[in-house]
Amino acid sequence: MKNCSKYTITRKGRQGVFEAITPEDVATLIYTSGTSGTPKGVMLTHRNLLHQINNMWEIVPAVPGDRFLSMLPPWHAYERSAEYFILTHGTQQIYSSVKYLKADLQKYQPHYIFSVPLVYETLYSSIQRQISSSYPARKTVALALIKISLLYMEAKKIFEGTVLSNNPVKPSSISYMFNCVWARIIAALLWPLHNLAKMLVYNKIHSTIGISKAAISGGGSLPMHVDKFFEAIGIKVQNGYGLTETSPAVAARRPFCNVLGTVGHPIKHTEIKIVDIETGEVLPDGSKGIVKIKGPPVMKGYYKNPSATNNALDQEGWFNTGDIGWIAPHHATGPSRKCGGILVLEGRAKDTIVLATGENVEPAELEEIASRSSLIDQIMVIGQDRRRLGAIVVPNNNEALAAAKRKSSLDGNNDEAKDTVMNLLYDELRTWMAGCSFQIGPILVVEEPFTIDNGLMTPTMKIRRDRVAAKYQSEIEALYK
Repeated sequence: MKNCSKYTITRKGRQGVFEAITPEDVATLIYTSGTSGTPKGVMLTHRNLLHQINNMWEIVPAVPGDRFLSMLPPWHAYERSAEYFILTHGTQQIYSSVKYLKADLQKYQPHYIFSVPLVYETLYSSIQRQISSSYPARKTVALALIKISLLYMEAKKIFEGTVLSNNPVKPSSISYMFNCVWARIIAALLWPLHNLAKMLVYNKIHSTIGISKAAISGGGSLPMHVDKFFEAIGIKVQNGYGLTETSPAVAARRPFCNVLGTVGHPIKHTEIKIVDIETGEVLPDGSKGIVKIKGPPVMKGYYKNPSATNNALDQEGWFNTGDIGWIAPHHATGPSRKCGGILVLEGRAKDTIVLATGENVEPAELEEIASRSSLIDQIMVIGQDRRRLGAIVVPNNNEALAAAKRKSSLDGNNDEAKDTVMNLLYDELRTWMAGCSFQIGPILVVEEPFTIDNGLMTPTMKIRRDRVAAKYQSEIEALYK
């Protein structure tokens, strides 16, 4: 038993003995949802949660009166910490759901939104559909202006020093000076058209969804094309990183240093290192390995599970996240001068697919590329111990059937429609993944989407790979025969 200080309070003639709470006492017990494995009870202390409250303002400089919209379950660590932060800064909390998100954004016009990548992907797809359904001339102009804004942002990164690189070698000063001058010229030429895009296109989007200060993304990987799109149209998306075991936030992009493709610098008092997957040796900046965390946000341990605690936490207090990543090297000058110390994630170590050929494949990257297709709603890459990769695909039925009708004259024959859709999905995967090192072979098309309700997604809308694989085990076996 722990040694507790106690004190007595007398009220209305009655005396009561109370136990004092210390920073190291457990404040809450949260069971990890997990995309695989058995849930474990994470013991978070008062110190853990106070660290989040006291250090989040650097990421979200909220002021009294700001409106926050969130849609995660309140028992999730991400939502819990967000709520504590919101309530301690005198701001307004608005709860929404996927079903009512679009209406609530328009109605409440929030300054900030806390959510997961899937929500931003949904917003991106909704905006793209709205543009595609416009009159041909308006659609052409809007898409052209968005491309110009994307080019403008890429040029700005060069002279602002936010070009992400894992190369530890300092770039040539002469080469950088030339590129910097060239980038400034390009940006100056594109700036008037970018401003025109704001007036003609982006202001209308802003008036529809609000998010006037920032959108905070966490709980999963934010696709680069979504990240770039929102930057181009002037909506700041700040990606962060954390786990239930780390209270949860350990790193996040700052308003003044919002480098795309990363999860930002570590939060104050938090240490991050990258170690070799096999040897455990600390790797230099720019090298890819397992991400380890140490500091005030790290949990006390797993409830009544010392073996799991010892597997996750070493004797020095470093927590093994199981995530693969690298830290951007420091450069005093050059196009990457503001990126030093930023964390970049590249998938989960335990999600890695090992083919029968011995090759290792990170499925998240392939899934992100494939999901850009308008015909694909959801996709999970498979292929563990197989000779080639496959995928389970949930098609966007409306888009797929419309594309099938455009390609051939369907007469209502259901089998013919399925064959046409299947061929279209194969064509889409080949097109989108043409530049990838690995290609997807056989695909299994399923009608039932992966959702939280059917247990195939976590509360933060990540696919539970083990459950999906178990549900379609016989179909997967048949697929590879």
